[in-house]
Order: sequence, then structure tokens, then C-alpha cells
Amino acid sequence: MLPQEIIRAKRDGRALSEEEIAAFIAGLASGAVTEGQAAAFAMAVFFRGMTLEERVHLTRAMTRSGVALDWREAALPGPIVDKHSTGGVGDNVSLMLAPMLAACGAFVPMISGRGLGHTGGTLDKLDSIPGYLSQPDLKLFRRVVAEAGCAIIGQTADLAPADRRLYAIRDVTATVESIALITASILSKKLVAGLQALVMDVKTGSGAFMPTFEGARELAESIAGVANGAGLPTVALITDMNEPLASAAGNAVEVRNAVDYLTGARRDARLDAVTLALGAELLTLSGLASDLDAARAALERALASGAAAERFERMVALLGGPKNFLSRAADLLPAAPAVVAAVPERTGFVEQIDVRAVGMAVVELGGGRARASDRIDPAVGFSRLAGLGAEVSPSAPLALVHARDEARAFVATESLRAAYQIADAPPPRSDPIVARIAEGGA
Repeated sequence: MLPQEIIRAKRDGRALSEEEIAAFIAGLASGAVTEGQAAAFAMAVFFRGMTLEERVHLTRAMTRSGVALDWREAALPGPIVDKHSTGGVGDNVSLMLAPMLAACGAFVPMISGRGLGHTGGTLDKLDSIPGYLSQPDLKLFRRVVAEAGCAIIGQTADLAPADRRLYAIRDVTATVESIALITASILSKKLVAGLQALVMDVKTGSGAFMPTFEGARELAESIAGVANGAGLPTVALITDMNEPLASAAGNAVEVRNAVDYLTGARRDARLDAVTLALGAELLTLSGLASDLDAARAALERALASGAAAERFERMVALLGGPKNFLSRAADLLPAAPAVVAAVPERTGFVEQIDVRAVGMAVVELGGGRARASDRIDPAVGFSRLAGLGAEVSPSAPLALVHARDEARAFVATESLRAAYQIADAPPPRSDPIVARIAEGGA
């Protein structure tokens, strides 16, 4: 089958057959499909969409494009679980949740991605840790999961290679938001990981790929429906992204924020709420806890005892990073030469935030990619980001800007000021957990 004829069919709105989808994805993995054709296919799917049946076929074809992990020989004494987020700003949940779950008896082979559009990527954050090997071979990956209980890595050439290629193309062709492509991308990586339970964090709001609740719900139902249909028990939580989730946005600054969370030095309230909610769903879904309350208590014990921090530190060391990383993070993580306070235009309370604009300001600083080939500056970004309802003034800035130089810090400060709306009174607070979607949409 010619790739251009498959693209034409989808462009014209026809549902693709299982054979057509399989042929195109096989060509994507082998290199027979060009970048231009892959981009055209992504754009056609973006505008024309896919039926649930097409999404299942696409997910299965992308899963079959490489090897699948089989954990039976490892005889791990616990369930194999994972969490995935559709992406947001200041969303570093994976860095804390994976070791928290491991400390509770789960095993977490987390295959993560790099930044897409205005959102940060988990791998880009981990790459700021000196020596951390984010794309190990499968032998090392299996060993780290068995010994640390968790390993957060990127796609290797063996794991869903078709998705790996299409993922990078979506980032630079404005097709990230396609529900069909997001569903297949996420689930192909999860199905090859040999999971027994999955929880999805689907963002909604100004910093989400699905800014409306209706779009987020459609995506959550798509993922839950395809995943459960493929035999992977899955629950999706729709969570709020109308403000950065953590008080940091960038790469090294988000790792530092995660270190503070794991050690108890500081825990952002909304970040804590989302992390515990996602973890509780997974522990319950996998049978490690009898209900959500018991699961939450187990996660909190893992933090309080230091067991979660120890798991994170063990994972980092096994993947080539420094030993005793948590106690040395301040000295080991890259630091930006210029750190400048972003003073608001007026004193008042944060009423509204254009979170996508905050994410794009990180990209403009060098903390994200405008093109797939761009190198990331791990040191830049924002810390101490003010959330909704925060009182801001010259002595309580919108954020601290971490930049390569004063000129770039100035530009980023102007971008932050434009992204924040200040009022005389704080807005009402909202729950960061918006909705829960399981099989059947309940």
C-alpha cells in the first residue's frame, strides 16, 4: 500500500482499515515513510479524527512495531503499574510518584517522553541529573525495575519505535492535541511495558492540550476505553491545569522541587493532592490497597518514613547518576547564571494565569524545543511560581526567573507579566481533581 494513498483516504475522511493502518505504521518504523508523509498523516488524523476501532488498530500497530516486555521470568513480588500524564506546566508528578509506588510494593517500569509544545518532558528533567542514563538498554531497564522498584526511562529503539518517531514529528507540526494520536502514543508505550494497571492524568485548563473539560473528558474516555478494551485495567483522573501544578517550571528546577517533595523540605499543596490521588487509584486498582483511603495512607507513610526518597535515590544511582543524590542535589544540578525576581506590574492577588504562555516562556528561555533537533538548557526556567490566589507585590514576585543572562531574564519577566492577571481580591479556590473516568465513563 502506498503511504500517500493512505494519507489521501484519511484526508478525505474515510475510516482506515486495520491493514492500512498496519502498513503505514510499519513503514514509519522501517523508515519507508518519509517525515513529510508522517507529518501529513498526523495532520489528516488531527482534522479528520479516528473512530474507536481505528484508534485500537493504531495503538496495536504501534505496540507491535517493536518488542514488548515480559516480566514473568523476573517473578517480581508485586504488581506492575504505571501512571501517565497528558502534560502540563510544572507537572513533575512522575518523579515522586514512581518511587512512592515502589515503596508501597509496586513495580513501575515508566516509559516517558520529552517535552511536547509548551509542556515539559519527564526525560528532559531527568537529563539534568549528571550521569543519569535516560535511555538504557532493556537489560539494565529490567534490572533497575527489579532492584529499585521503579525506573523512569525514554523509549529505546526497541520499544514502540513507530511512536518514538511520530512523537517527535507531532511536537513540531502542531498536531499534539489529536485525541486519536495521543491515545495511541500513550497506550502503545504502556502496552509494551507489560503493565497490569494504569492511571491516566488528563489535564484540562489553560495549560493543557485539552483546555476544555469536554475535550479532556473525550480524551480520558478514549484512553480508558481503548486501554480496558486491550486488557489493561485503567482509570483516568481529569485534573486542573489553570495554574502550574508545581511552583517550578523548567528542568533542573523541577527536579529540585521533586527533591524537596520527597525529603519533606517543601510540598506544594496542589502537587501533593494530585500525586496522592493518582497513586491511591493505582494502589487500589492493582490490589495493593483495599480502598482509596488505605492507599493514600500507605503513600503518606512511604514519604514520612523516607522509603520513597530511598527508592528514588537508588533508581538514580543504578541508572548512572550520583550516589546520595538527594543530599547533594543543590550542588549537582545545573544552575543558571542569572536569577532575577519577576516583579508584578501591580500589587494584588493572582486572579488568572495563561499557563500555556508560562510554558512557552520556558521554551523561549531555552528550556524546551521549537524544533525536534533543538538542545535544551537544563538550568533555565522559573521557581517560586505564584499560583492562583497568591498575593504578589515587589517583595512577593510572580516567580524567580532562571536564565542564561540578564537580557533573557528580562524577556521572560515580560512574558510572565503578560500571562498573569492581578486583581484586588483572590478568586475562589478549586479542587485540582476535576473528574474520575473508568471503563464505561463512570
